[in-house]
Amino acid sequence: MKKSWTLYFKSVGVKLFVILFSSIVLLSSVLGLTSYFAAKNIITNEVAAASTQSVVQAADKLDFVLAEYEALSRQFALDSVLKGDLEKINSGELTTVDKAGAEDRIRRKLDLVKGSDERMYGVRLVSKSLVDSESYKSAGISGIRSDEGISARLEQIAAAKGEPVWFPVREKGLFDAYTEPSLTMGRLLRNLLHPEAEYYMLIEVKGKAMTEMLSNLQIGMTGEIRILSADGSIVYGADHAKLGQSSYIKVSEEQGKEQNHSFTAEDENGSSQLVVYQPLATAKWMLMGYAPVSDFTKSADKLLYITFSVVLAAALIALLIGYILVRLVGRPLGKLAILMEEGERGNLQVRTNFKGKDEIGRLGQSFNKMMEQISLLARQSGNSADEVLLTSEQLVQASSTISLHAREVATATGEIAAGSASLAVEAERSYHNVEIIGNKMSEVTEINTVMDHSAERVIEVSNQGTELMKLLVEQSESTVEVINRIQDNSTKLRESTHLIRSILSPMIAVNKQTNILALNATIEAVRAGAAGRGFIVIADEIRQLANQSNESIQSVSKITEEIGLHIENTVKDINEAAPKFREQISSVRESSTIFASVKEEMEHFMKHISESSASVLELIEFQRQLGESMASVSSIVQQTTASTEEVASMSSQQFTVSEELVALSEKLEGLAADLKHSLVSFQV
Repeated sequence: MKKSWTLYFKSVGVKLFVILFSSIVLLSSVLGLTSYFAAKNIITNEVAAASTQSVVQAADKLDFVLAEYEALSRQFALDSVLKGDLEKINSGELTTVDKAGAEDRIRRKLDLVKGSDERMYGVRLVSKSLVDSESYKSAGISGIRSDEGISARLEQIAAAKGEPVWFPVREKGLFDAYTEPSLTMGRLLRNLLHPEAEYYMLIEVKGKAMTEMLSNLQIGMTGEIRILSADGSIVYGADHAKLGQSSYIKVSEEQGKEQNHSFTAEDENGSSQLVVYQPLATAKWMLMGYAPVSDFTKSADKLLYITFSVVLAAALIALLIGYILVRLVGRPLGKLAILMEEGERGNLQVRTNFKGKDEIGRLGQSFNKMMEQISLLARQSGNSADEVLLTSEQLVQASSTISLHAREVATATGEIAAGSASLAVEAERSYHNVEIIGNKMSEVTEINTVMDHSAERVIEVSNQGTELMKLLVEQSESTVEVINRIQDNSTKLRESTHLIRSILSPMIAVNKQTNILALNATIEAVRAGAAGRGFIVIADEIRQLANQSNESIQSVSKITEEIGLHIENTVKDINEAAPKFREQISSVRESSTIFASVKEEMEHFMKHISESSASVLELIEFQRQLGESMASVSSIVQQTTASTEEVASMSSQQFTVSEELVALSEKLEGLAADLKHSLVSFQV
């Protein structure tokens, strides 16, 4: 049972089925999964590019707002009236009324600034002594507090020496006195001549103002926007509880130097996130947005389901094709192998029933003709062996009779003395004929040897035919694989062509309209003069959009190059298929030549059998001549009865020759029996 299963798995049909099934399923799986991951990468890259542009615009907007507050603080630092009032208040030379007036002017200025911007909580001028009564603030905000944390923050402002310092969003503000988060910018209002009149200017911005400024920035469906400091702590985020904590997702120095400003990373839950970022020009912060990659690649999951469906369909088709190949190729070859094994065991009655007109059908018909010719040859050889055996038996009997007559001649030496000379001549002639008989039998032996070699060559030719058929099957497999690759490459070419058309047409139109809009905006801005500066900004934004469109067109060009590569692969596969078809035709021709050589060998075999038959006929003729010679010897012996003494010596020689003739006859009989036995194993 184990041996039968081993032979089953070694069958050509099963090998064809396994190779074809594995190739189709593997090729479909690889192509489907490659398309799926390529689509995910393309979608992720495109979303990353679009999100990066959104983050860049949001960062520019945020920088613009923060720059306004820095400019406002710079105005306070350069305001001579404010500086003069602060110097007078801290000099102690003013009267109570003048001091109250100066302080009132300072508070009105702070209230005016706070009232002009709804995003502000308020504006403070904090004394370096951190005394609330010596400090000034806009209306509606709490007083200052002094603890170690607040003192450390104010020392950072002092260390900046007049440069703006931005503090992260705190849940309760810089002084931990508010119910809502706030963002604070501090600047030291320096006074080199009167250091006692230096104040910390603090501009406190509402946290929800930051949310409103970043409200238009959305990354994915569930994305989050954060602002990180240089050490990776959260400056701003939707979850106020995480303010000041270290962010799990950070932007490293190497990533910060990259131009695309996007990468993928895992969050604290292990989910893959698409991260886009843009450093701020004002504060040393990083605006970062991230969202799960799955938000963007959901549409690509459909391609995965399609891939599984295609693989399943390809497996079913491969099963069907494999079953057809097993029936058309494997089973006929298996039957032919079994019949050839039967013929090898001596059964020459086996025949095939192949009715097809293809190579397998022609092979079966050639096998039938070959077995018929071998059967005819074996039958003729058996008949010849029977005749040789019968002749040898007759020769043995004749030799025995001659030996008996020789004994009688020895006893009647007195009667045959007169014919001794004639008897010697006839005996010599008989001896010569016997030698000729031996030579002819040797020729029969050599012819049988040639017949054996011819049979071996027939077996070798059959083995060569089998090997060529295996080669033909392997080349057919290669042809099927090449055709499959051609079809897959053609499918890729069509998909890539549709993708180019769907991307190019709207982008070209957008690019043209954008360039026209930029030109019109620039013309209008020039006409409007100073009032058209805003249009100039808009024209710059439009030009940036045009540049983005050019980048998209470049990405389309890359896709076009990939399509060209697919076309080259298709041409390469077709060039590979052509030589394989030519090799297959050459193999079929070689098979025809080999079977023609089998026919020639069989014809030689028949010729040798004919020669063997002719030799046997000659042997019969010599035996007849020997009989006539023996009759002549008898008549001569009757005429030479007087020469007894002389015939005595001759009769003893004749007796010796007779004994040798008997031995040769027995040897001929043994050879004929061996030939008969060798042909018994063939069933004709």
